[in-house]
Amino acid sequence: MTATNAGISDDGWAEAPVTALLVLADGTVIEGYGLGATGTAVGEVCFNTAMTGYQEILTDPSYAGQIITFTFPHIGNIGTNAEDVETVDMDHAAGARAVVLKASITDPSNYRSLQHLDAWLKERGILGISGIDTRALTALIREKGMPNAVIAHAPDGRFDLDALKAEAAGFPGLVGMDLVPMVTCAQMYEWTETPWEWGEGFGAQTAPDYHVVAVDYGVKRNILRLLAGAGCRVTVVPATTSAETIRNLSPDGVFLSNGPGDPAATGAYAVPEIRALVDSGLPVFGICLGHQMLAIALGGSTMKMHQGHHGANHPVKDHTTGKVEITSMNHGFAVDRDSLPGGVEETHVSLFDGSNCGIRLKDRPVFSVQYHPEASPGPRDSHYLFTRFVNLIREAKGEAALAER
Repeated sequence: MTATNAGISDDGWAEAPVTALLVLADGTVIEGYGLGATGTAVGEVCFNTAMTGYQEILTDPSYAGQIITFTFPHIGNIGTNAEDVETVDMDHAAGARAVVLKASITDPSNYRSLQHLDAWLKERGILGISGIDTRALTALIREKGMPNAVIAHAPDGRFDLDALKAEAAGFPGLVGMDLVPMVTCAQMYEWTETPWEWGEGFGAQTAPDYHVVAVDYGVKRNILRLLAGAGCRVTVVPATTSAETIRNLSPDGVFLSNGPGDPAATGAYAVPEIRALVDSGLPVFGICLGHQMLAIALGGSTMKMHQGHHGANHPVKDHTTGKVEITSMNHGFAVDRDSLPGGVEETHVSLFDGSNCGIRLKDRPVFSVQYHPEASPGPRDSHYLFTRFVNLIREAKGEAALAER
């Protein structure tokens, strides 16, 4: 197939030739204009409602295996920089497989911009398509759920449509898929960088009070920064690290990171180690995938969501304080609250749909949340959770707790 959509549109403007296709698993073909890398990318299509932070979103390892549709029309207008990448390996392309945009990328206009988004996408091997009615695509996802699809970008407009339809239909989907091996670190390392401050940039933790081991299921840089900023020496270990190995590092607490894929699939090897860590009595804090697998380790279960939660405006209520915080979310699976056994308390709930967003053990220093407290849509509504974790460590050591902030 050669896409030749050139001509004159209804408003009198000349139309450019089609150079990209979005092909859904049901055979639907949506034409557009290619950007970023060339070739094909297959995955699950979700939508994200955030108006800012597209660089962080595209490099969030939790989006591995997914194609992101941005509902905000002007993506790329502030360019890209070296500070807003969330993958720990700055050059690693772990994150979204492709991106769907309404408008073409305009020239960047921001003092922090170092590179045009299109060039940045090319460097990272991320495909894109623009000229799409993202409102219609979002409505389709809300009605029918997140579809599997393939994006193809060919500058010459030539596509093997039958092959693309077969590739989209053949993608097995994320249920039962363990994607953590794609995004976890290969070996243990130390993290010292602290959060960014105006006029100073990123700092360094040189006098930590506590030692935290972070299990990397696809961890984001800013999570590690906030752990370091909370006074912790952070040792990051691969996802397959045993509980015994972690305990031998003599941590004061253990962090379970975010990550992509089906928590039940990754849990096949991660859950027994998480259960052993909980049984050891160490303080444990989990986020996103770490939250889901902790719930499984405590006797609960998870389920696939219809459209997932992807955005930066999600209100969550903390039942332990009665406060509501505006949060950033990115998950297509959720903890089934009805599966939680006695002794596990639900601490946070989504005010959009009532789904579970947090748990804690009543008799041990263990808790987790579904959303991303390291992000700042509130802007810092959820940073108190890192202090809550440190307080569990302090109490375990017989020290006085700090005021949550």
